[in-house]
Amino acid sequence: MGCAGCSSGRGCATVTNGTPKGCGSSGSCGSGGCNKLNIFDWLANMELPTGQKPFDVIEVRFKNSRKEFFRNVNSLPVLPGEVVAVEGSPGHDIGIISMTGELVKVQMKKKGVQLTSEEIKKLYRKAKQPDIDKWKEAQSLEVTTMYKARTIAVALGLQMKISDVEYQGDKNKATFYYTAEDRVDFRELIKKLAEEFRVRIEMRQIGARQEAARLGGIGSCGRELCCSTWLTDFRTVNTSAARYQQLSLNPLKLAGQCGKLKCCLNYELDSYLDALKSIPESNVKLLTGKGPAFHQKTDIFRGVMWYSYESDPSKFILLTASKVKEILALNKEGKQPEELIDEYQVKVAKEKQSLPDYQNVVGQDEVTRFDKSKQQHKHKHRQPKKKGGGQQHPNQKQAQNKNPNPNPNQNRGNNRRGNNRRNNNPNK
Repeated sequence: MGCAGCSSGRGCATVTNGTPKGCGSSGSCGSGGCNKLNIFDWLANMELPTGQKPFDVIEVRFKNSRKEFFRNVNSLPVLPGEVVAVEGSPGHDIGIISMTGELVKVQMKKKGVQLTSEEIKKLYRKAKQPDIDKWKEAQSLEVTTMYKARTIAVALGLQMKISDVEYQGDKNKATFYYTAEDRVDFRELIKKLAEEFRVRIEMRQIGARQEAARLGGIGSCGRELCCSTWLTDFRTVNTSAARYQQLSLNPLKLAGQCGKLKCCLNYELDSYLDALKSIPESNVKLLTGKGPAFHQKTDIFRGVMWYSYESDPSKFILLTASKVKEILALNKEGKQPEELIDEYQVKVAKEKQSLPDYQNVVGQDEVTRFDKSKQQHKHKHRQPKKKGGGQQHPNQKQAQNKNPNPNPNQNRGNNRRGNNRRNNNPNK
């Protein structure tokens, strides 16, 4: 069995000469390895100033997307991808180094961790083969433990869902991740689990988005879920984000696999908000001589809006955002235009007026003019096939009268026969 999420069977846990094997690529996987939330160290090739020591804190990744910071108190030479033994609570845990060097400072500031915090745990050593064997054995128990824990929770009548189980590297502690809508009293559950598995039990509640991040999956876009690959912060997504982007409020299309609104609704929201600043409000009717007109729809990035008269709602009239602002300004002054002029029809009329002022006399503007000339040329020189009883051309008749036997060999034969007859005639 390999590392979590790796189906190759080789896993990142096997180390040769300090380099993880990964998925058979010796630590140089094209996709970044088997881990989730991989990080590209863009400061790796930069040298430190003279006399400055490397940063002594490293980031270690555990099962799925759980990452923690550890202090390298012994100044061990470690590289990303190596399996190490770190301080646990209690005991020790086994994880894979995901980041080292100066980039860890940036990550700690991003997550609000003080660089000199005493709560940062220690890095013990590089993992030995017995540590890795025990770690793999603990990983093999996680699925069966989760199924048994679910059975016990259902028997106790608890309204909760145990979605994942993670064993500590020394197999002395198991963390149960669960989701629940209401508060759950799981004191009795902890007793049952401790009696069943003989380990230290820790219950940790997570949200629906965190659950989807841990389990993973494929989204409606056809790609792996953002929360399980690169997304680390789960910002709240409101239905107003869908309204600003002119999306239909359909829960089946807007909800992700976690049952919440998709995180990608926030990706382009800032661009839409900037474009909407130049678009007038759509809840105000336009007053004209033909009657009031109400808003139908808007193309935000093109800056156009469609309106319809209340007397004829099926007819859409295209107006630019600047034209709508002009009409609204006139309405505030108490003035009304006679009617709404469709900007699309105006554009078509201008294009017709801009056509060339010469006439297409000989058809030089037609694309198929060469095809037509070829067809006429072929019909002009084509002669019908003549059958046996048809009339002959007068030139052909004159040729036949002049030379009734067009074959010269045949004439030679006839002359020879005539000479022989004259020589054999005795009366001559």
